[in-house]
Amino acid sequence: MYRTPAVLALALALAGCADVEGLQNDGDMGTVHAPQSLWRDIRPDPPDPDQRPGTASVVPNLPTVPDLRLRGVNPVSVVRADVESATEQDGGTGRLVDPRAGRRMALCTQAVDGGPDCPVRPAVYHDLTGNGREELITALDLDGRLSELRVYTVQDDGRIARILSRRAVLEGVEVAAEHLAVREPTSNPAYFAVSDYVWDAKTRTMNLSQLTLDDCASLTGVPLGTGARRCTR
Repeated sequence: MYRTPAVLALALALAGCADVEGLQNDGDMGTVHAPQSLWRDIRPDPPDPDQRPGTASVVPNLPTVPDLRLRGVNPVSVVRADVESATEQDGGTGRLVDPRAGRRMALCTQAVDGGPDCPVRPAVYHDLTGNGREELITALDLDGRLSELRVYTVQDDGRIARILSRRAVLEGVEVAAEHLAVREPTSNPAYFAVSDYVWDAKTRTMNLSQLTLDDCASLTGVPLGTGARRCTR
């Protein structure tokens, strides 16, 4: 008996999904509900001027860098000046820097590397801005798990500015060309969150360009991460 296309489409829809073995019935797929918006009448306050993203922050109380090369600058001194300034600005509330950061910095000596107990990780230098000058990448370990990742650049006038600050569990950090990727664990142990930061010439900061979930193991060859392994597929 001849069937019209509409009748055939209805028959396929009622029969279920087709695969290489023929038609199958997936059963009751349940009722589809529209998303329910929670607390729609409550909105967060706008950020304070010193908290707004997309603005570089010059680190005060540091000498200018005449040759515009950060390799000649003590990285521990840069982090110390930045932490002290941020602590003064936020009054110890943790808005700009973790309240433990100042106490942790007190463990650093006047040595170039800060001494054996200094929580500032060894500096990594990489050109993230594409201007031929290397940025300073480091992290301040707040405890055995949480850290503050910090990236600094030297401006054309010789002043040192922070262009990225990120408080996170640094499962891995990787640089490639003008990208900086930060890998963090999520509440699901099968996935990692990977944040990709790139230089934004308009805001003169490292801005988030992509956020993805990855089911791979952590990164390798990562100068700022620990216990990392390369993902293979």
